[in-house]
Amino acid sequence: MKILFLGDVVGNSGCTKVKDNLSDLIKKNNIDFVVVNSENADESGVGLSQKICLEFFNCGVDVITTGNHVWDQKEIMKFIDKENRLLRPKNLFEPAPGNGFGIFKSKNNFKIGVLNLMGNVFMKKCDDVFEVSKKFMNEYKLKKDFDFLIIDFHGEITSEKNAIGHFFDGKATLVIGTHTHIPTNDARILKNGTAYQTDAGMCGDYDSVIGMNTNNSLNRFLKKESVKHFPAIGEATLSGAIVECNIETGLAIKIESYISGNLSNKT
Repeated sequence: MKILFLGDVVGNSGCTKVKDNLSDLIKKNNIDFVVVNSENADESGVGLSQKICLEFFNCGVDVITTGNHVWDQKEIMKFIDKENRLLRPKNLFEPAPGNGFGIFKSKNNFKIGVLNLMGNVFMKKCDDVFEVSKKFMNEYKLKKDFDFLIIDFHGEITSEKNAIGHFFDGKATLVIGTHTHIPTNDARILKNGTAYQTDAGMCGDYDSVIGMNTNNSLNRFLKKESVKHFPAIGEATLSGAIVECNIETGLAIKIESYISGNLSNKT
């Protein structure tokens, strides 16, 4: 059983890279289930649309996760209520449209739980992520309610992501961070068998400032004339992780960072 997780898709270049390459990536690596964080996939670089979601589902994405930009394109608030494959962070203040957790079927008929969480530090206000996680663990159990559990932790700081990884160690197949758009070189299996990476990186143009136009971003930092952030439009790189799973325990056997594009020689 192999899971592919791709980090935050940014703008048109990121969308194009995913749509053009995902099918071959799935075949080449014998992937059984795909999760992609798409909260920056809109052409503006924030939010996502129904059109993008459907295009991603059609090219092989099984579940889409999001984060603090989930509502930036308002049309998604209606779509998320009728599309269970699109998740928003579970610890958003309730009531909120959509769901933060779902159980899905893989191509090889396993039950895959996908949980979308958002950090509390330097992020939009939301419910305490550790309290929500504790309640989740009291309600759901690996190998009882699902065969595998994937957790997208959308957070700003590495320590909070690290802590969530250890909190779920042995209770989830994969805990992987999103939001900072920079892939971290720490993919590993934790002591009790959970695959972990602090940040998956982004699917976007790395000749940029975390996916946004470089010159405009520099002008904003330098307090020079600038406009609202907008995505870089060069060729994108795909970033994420591939996890090989133990079908008996639901835990990880192996995790490898996946980077294909300008940051890597991989194709």
